Amino acid sequence: MTWKPYYHGDGEQRQTPLAEPPPWRTFPRTPQFRQYQPPRGLADAVNAALHLRRPLLVTGPAGSGKSTVIEQVAHELGLGQVLRWHITSRSTLADALYRYDALGRIHAQNLQTAISRRAGARTHGRSGGRALDDIAPFLQLGPLGTALLPAERPRALLIDEIDKGDLDLPGDLLEVLERGEYEIPELVRYRRPMVKVRQWDSRTECLIEHGRVQCAQFPFIVLTSNGERDFPPAFLRRCIRYNMPKLSAQLLQDIVRAHFERVPDNGGQTLIDQFAERVDRGEHLAVDQLLNAVALLTGDPAPSGEQRIELHDLLMRELSRA
Repeated sequence: MTWKPYYHGDGEQRQTPLAEPPPWRTFPRTPQFRQYQPPRGLADAVNAALHLRRPLLVTGPAGSGKSTVIEQVAHELGLGQVLRWHITSRSTLADALYRYDALGRIHAQNLQTAISRRAGARTHGRSGGRALDDIAPFLQLGPLGTALLPAERPRALLIDEIDKGDLDLPGDLLEVLERGEYEIPELVRYRRPMVKVRQWDSRTECLIEHGRVQCAQFPFIVLTSNGERDFPPAFLRRCIRYNMPKLSAQLLQDIVRAHFERVPDNGGQTLIDQFAERVDRGEHLAVDQLLNAVALLTGDPAPSGEQRIELHDLLMRELSRA
């Protein structure tokens, strides 16, 4: 990538064309399944999880490539688009299974009733199209709920940073992951036995019978953890566990080659060696920081002198510091 200043800080407007972004920052996002370099032992862990139909728990620091492996697996096995559940302190199992907009349904019913009264109609639950109290538009499956739909091929589901969730979340997941099924109480009580519900991150609808969903093929699930807390033994024994190794200079070289086709001559190997030394000393750095540095600091032309030093420090700041 050629270094070119766009912003000058002088308030003058310039119609400067922007260069193409690096491949990992193009939008819509392009999966990096060809560029991903799995560390030693990860392929065996993936295959064990696939054979045993167990979730794969991958632990390692942020930016070490934990979540990228699922894109490569989904591509190689033809499992379709990866479903993603990003965990926060407010995440609940219920939201991951399905979402129900009760207030929206009540509002729609009240609005339809008011319209019917003004029109002098007495529909009492009938209309030219959907029933007035149709629950389907107000239901949507969550990422986990969609992954558990019956299908000929398993879906791929990423449960990202599970250690960021509530302490009870791993325990709440146990029964669903063990049995591969769940229930939607609002549909169990609904007057119609068959309801079409929209899937997660899609306009596709699926037919749910009597409010119950049971998988035919257990999904390929990758759970990631930054290692910030321990999990209960009952949860761990149901997972295949893999700890990301430290990033070695050789592995970093392979990663850089996968993204740039080769290690750039203009200081690329020096950046890799310095990065590996800092990681080995226990500093918290992410792989994409190295890729950013290689992209900006090894181009032709590239920044030089004091500007290069300042940019290097800007791009390679230790992540545990503000």
